[in-house]
Amino acid sequence: MAKITTIAAADAPKAVGPYSQARLVSGDAETLYLSGQLPINPTTSTMPESIEEQTEQSLKNMGAILAEAGLSFDNVVKTTVLLADIKDFAAMNGVYATFFPNEKPARMCYEVAALPMGAKVEIDCVAVK
Repeated sequence: MAKITTIAAADAPKAVGPYSQARLVSGDAETLYLSGQLPINPTTSTMPESIEEQTEQSLKNMGAILAEAGLSFDNVVKTTVLLADIKDFAAMNGVYATFFPNEKPARMCYEVAALPMGAKVEIDCVAVK
């Protein structure tokens, strides 16, 4: 069974959002590398408009895949968030934080020139069982 420990170094800057500086995985573990999730509703094949709704849908999609693998958001140790506009950072962060109420995964977030299908956000993750 893997043990996941949150690392918080006093000599490094604190996280400026809902993420951890690092997560250490020790012991025997299975690792899931989850592809970037666009905010596509799997029932309607449409995308919501706002960054908040798109972030929520991307994370719901991620949650469905995690559940299929027998995992949850508590197993996520690393995420990458791609934004079409970095000005959406605060709004995305507000929604993102609600999906990680306990331990926060390590995270990278940056603006990209464009995302598939005109999406405003895409999120991937690494999870450990």
